[in-house]
Amino acid sequence: MPSTRDVAEHYSQGNLLERLNAALAHDGVDPLRPSVESLAPYDQFHGRGLEATVEIANLLDIDGDHHILDVGSGIGGPVRYFARRFGCRVTGIDLTAEFCVVAQHLTRLLDMERRVDFVLGTAVSMPFATGSFDGAYSMNVSMNIADKRALYREMYRVLKPTAWLALSEIAMGSGVPDYPTPWARSGHTSFLSTSDETRAGLIAAGFDIVRLTDTLEQARAFGARSRAMVERGEKPPHRAVMLMHGDIAAQAMGNTARALSDGRIVPIEIVARKRR
Repeated sequence: MPSTRDVAEHYSQGNLLERLNAALAHDGVDPLRPSVESLAPYDQFHGRGLEATVEIANLLDIDGDHHILDVGSGIGGPVRYFARRFGCRVTGIDLTAEFCVVAQHLTRLLDMERRVDFVLGTAVSMPFATGSFDGAYSMNVSMNIADKRALYREMYRVLKPTAWLALSEIAMGSGVPDYPTPWARSGHTSFLSTSDETRAGLIAAGFDIVRLTDTLEQARAFGARSRAMVERGEKPPHRAVMLMHGDIAAQAMGNTARALSDGRIVPIEIVARKRR
């Protein structure tokens, strides 16, 4: 069984902020004065990036007085997007210390500290009181968590009665992907569930499923558009994998594209609601 350290080490090379600043400068952006828009290609570290974040946000009813939770918040792109769009308070929790440090740094630069904060911790044992949040979401995180029952129970615990939960995940399709992928260098830290297993796990934890759809065609179309941009000499809209993984990024993205193409993996979106 892999440790949390094994998972965190997959994502952390120790010089993330330096690499991000260099990438921003190459884009013509002052690293000390970025905008939410200029950060989006890098801080939306999940399949389809900002496009997927907007898609999930469009499904949710969020008020300015709500406090919501991002489970597996990375360097904070979705957290800041939700906070700016809805005027709500957002807390992110992530296992990777370097992600939390960079997320806090970017949040300070964007002057969003009053509504955004980040906590270092694990999704299966979160340091929050029971019933703390009006809603929670998680994007491309559960693939690294072996104990899905513990994850869903903990999400249930920290939510208020009847609160919503939104997930955007990679589900197991017709087979096993080749590794590395953006979420794992090998199967040692990869734990994919099928769509049906995910549904059953959430129901068993106390959630009602409001909506469950696969977004395979959207993912394939996004990949095709991105490849066309690169062929034209343009930068693709989603550059977070290159930023995070450097040496294995091209192979990881190629493996993911092939697994999406032949249906071995299937992206899914879920909206659920805590029963009580």
